[in-house]
Amino acid sequence: MVHVLSSRILLRPTDPERSRAFYGESLGLPVYREFGTGPERGTVYFLGGGFLEVSGRADGPPVPSLALWLQVADVHAAHEELSARGVEVLRPPLREPWGLVEMWMRDPDGHRIAVVEVPADHPLRHRP
Repeated sequence: MVHVLSSRILLRPTDPERSRAFYGESLGLPVYREFGTGPERGTVYFLGGGFLEVSGRADGPPVPSLALWLQVADVHAAHEELSARGVEVLRPPLREPWGLVEMWMRDPDGHRIAVVEVPADHPLRHRP
């Protein structure tokens, strides 16, 4: 087994400045570190137990199979806050058949983002 010390998701946006504005300002993700210079410099954001790095530039559209899953304590409060910041929400928070409360949106390049709340009565909150 490989002992993983850290991990992150790497995004290569088509417009790095627009993506940094979305993740840093619209979503309000705190910056872990920045590196390099110029418009294609790297910015790494905290994502709870992981990181999201926005760096470089993509030549084409995003991979449709990539989605981000962001767990929050209160998805309804996140919905209000993000809507107030002008983030387009594709679907407001709804309780799914599997018990999670999910809200959906997209980043500027079209990557799907699920903002998820694990309710107190959900099995993920209880260990056997």
